[in-house]
Amino acid sequence: MKALRNLLDTLHPHFAKGGKLERLYPLYEAADSFLYTPGEVTDGAPHVRDAIDLKRVMITVVIALLPCFFMAMWNTGYQANSALQVTGGSVEGWRGALLDLLGFSANPDSFFDNLLHGAVWFVPIYLVTNIVGGLWEALFSSVRGHEINEGFLVTGSLFPLICPPTLPLWQAALGISFGVVVGKEIFGGTGKNFLNPALTGRAFLFFAYPAQISGNNSVWIAADGVTGATALARAAEGGVAAVVEMTSWFDAFLGLIPGSMGETSTLACLFGAAVLVATGIGSWRIMFSGLLSVVVFSCLLMLIGSDSNPMFALGPQWHLVIGGLAFGLVFMATDPVSGAMTEEGQWLYGLLIGGMAILIRVVNPAFPEGIMLAILFGNVFAPLIDQLVLKFHIKRRLRHVEG
Repeated sequence: MKALRNLLDTLHPHFAKGGKLERLYPLYEAADSFLYTPGEVTDGAPHVRDAIDLKRVMITVVIALLPCFFMAMWNTGYQANSALQVTGGSVEGWRGALLDLLGFSANPDSFFDNLLHGAVWFVPIYLVTNIVGGLWEALFSSVRGHEINEGFLVTGSLFPLICPPTLPLWQAALGISFGVVVGKEIFGGTGKNFLNPALTGRAFLFFAYPAQISGNNSVWIAADGVTGATALARAAEGGVAAVVEMTSWFDAFLGLIPGSMGETSTLACLFGAAVLVATGIGSWRIMFSGLLSVVVFSCLLMLIGSDSNPMFALGPQWHLVIGGLAFGLVFMATDPVSGAMTEEGQWLYGLLIGGMAILIRVVNPAFPEGIMLAILFGNVFAPLIDQLVLKFHIKRRLRHVEG
């Protein structure tokens, strides 16, 4: 067969157009087809063994985020209604007028009032994020001449959840624009970015407008004239005692504390983790190694102790339920595009993020929340981690071959 194939290759110029035996080209083509084409072929893609595609991946992530969406609205309303009940104030502006039309009574014991009040803060940020981000996606898609990618569906869902409720809408538009354009599109779009776009946009807002997203306590509770620090900010000021005075561990686990709208509830994040792990979309290795690293580093710093920094005394049980650590490990660190891809690399990647988050939280009391910067730091090093893992495997196999 090999000799016959070589003969046909040698005679090909004579059978081709312009050759001496051009009239016999159909016979040559039939012989060539007989030698290399099997009798039965599949019409589809024989190596694809899973029906999942990008659209199904994105929809699954959004389903996993549903409890966080609920908590973003309910807890935002609960915190605001609780504050209004104490101060006797009211909701101002167009939000107040809309709530009055819907029969709102600012009762923190009312499920409907809490959900409604939170919705008038969360939904506008969600709409602005998706409209502005969607326009950028459409613009880049038209310039590149390809269809609009579904990848923005997750970015447009994650970004509002990591914002405070009082974030001005123009800043939400600016933040998502920076995240989509600078964090993703200039690198080629979905699948080619090395930074998480949602976190990139929030990091931009954090450093560009810190008063509206970090330092000012009034941003965390959606009620005019009311201030309320996050549990992490209380911990940075007064340690564990200040946190216990503010909330119980169980309430913090449920998410009944001020903070960014969708990241306060560890329980909601656990539901999302179960969905992502069960469907194979989120890496359990990253989640588990990140959790392990948080526990080890926080315990180590507790043993070291500090007379001047009360954050050293904050145990791992508190680190896991306050701030956005659970949300970050479940939904941000497991981003398959910007995270590590190799199995061993995912372990190292998770360990790096968890350790960096605790170091930033504890060692730098001026910035008590560290998960955002820790994940972006991990994004930068993820390609290097995967490269080192691959080189290690190549060297190990070469030793076996040479041996």
